[in-house]
Amino acid sequence: MSKSHQPADQLQPLAYSVKEACKATSLGKTYLYHLIKEGRLEVRKIGNRTIIPAASLHALIEGGGA
Repeated sequence: MSKSHQPADQLQPLAYSVKEACKATSLGKTYLYHLIKEGRLEVRKIGNRTIIPAASLHALIEGGGA
C-alpha cells in the first residue's frame, strides 16, 4: 500500500491557532502557552487572535526543544 500524499495544489498553513497547534503537535494548550511564555515558541497577535507561525512549530518539533 502506498503512502498518501497531499495534492500539489493544497496549501500548507502559514500559521496555526493555539487550538490547531494542539491538534497538529499532540501537545496540550497549557504546555503550548508555557513554551510561548519561555520564548521557545513564537506567536503573533493579529487583532484578537493569537497565531503560531508554522515555522516556529516545525523548529520546535525538529529541534526537540519541547
